Parts: sequence; C-alpha cells; structure tokens
Amino acid sequence: MYQRYKNLRHKYVRETLLSKVYVEIENEFGELARYKHHLNGRGFISATATVHPSAYIESSAYVEPDAQVGQGAWIGAGSWIDRGALVGAGVFIGASVHVGQESRIGRGAKIGSHSRIGDRATVADSVHVAHDSVVPDDSVVSRSSHAEGSFAKAA
Repeated sequence: MYQRYKNLRHKYVRETLLSKVYVEIENEFGELARYKHHLNGRGFISATATVHPSAYIESSAYVEPDAQVGQGAWIGAGSWIDRGALVGAGVFIGASVHVGQESRIGRGAKIGSHSRIGDRATVADSVHVAHDSVVPDDSVVSRSSHAEGSFAKAA
C-alpha cells in the first residue's frame, strides 16, 4: 500500500492504492471513497455503482456511488458521472463531461465533450447535446441541440 497526491478536478486529493483491485480517494472534506478499475477501459468505478461489463469507461473517468451505466455505453476521458445518475444503453459521453446528481441520460443519446448536464436533468432517448453545452438543473431535453456552447433547450 502506498499513497500519492494528485489533482482531481482542480482539487488535490490523497489517493491510496489498496491493491490491484481497489483505490481509496480522499476528497477535500477528508471523506474517503473506494473505487475499482472497470475491466473495459480501466476507469474508476465506485464500489456501489453499477456498470455493465460491455460499457467502456476511459481510464481517467469516474463513476460515483449509486450511479448506473448501461450496456455498450462509452464514457470519455476525464468525464464524471455523479451520484445516482443513470446513463442508458448505447449512450456516448465525450471527454470532460459532468453528468450531475440523479440525472438521466436516455438510450442512444450523445453528449458532446466539455458539456455539463445539471443535477436531476433528463436527456431523452437518442438526443444529441452539442459539445460545450450546458443543460440546467432540473430540466428535460427532448430535442437535439446543434450549436456548440449552447444552453440546451428544455422541453
């Protein structure tokens, strides 16, 4: 077991390697979270998250506690799937995307890189959210947004 410090989303955290299977990460509040590496992509998966074996989680992506990632989903580098979020089957999430707490991303949706999906937001099946977009908290996106840097329109 050894410890190292690293910058995690603009926060310095202490990472303790417990074994080849689990990693403990301490946040800025001193809370410890236990993660394991997903077999497909080596991303960090919380011990209480559910990720389908066929999903691909990039090595620098995080899936937080109680989140779910469906069959064939792709989570890009540096992306963060927050607590309780649901990512449906066949979803593509680009690099450096934050999917907020308790959010829902429908089957086959595509979320462009550097986007933010707000807490408790819903993105409908097969919707495309352009890169650099922001989906506000508590909103529902039922139509695709094509303009980069846009605020996705709620239904």
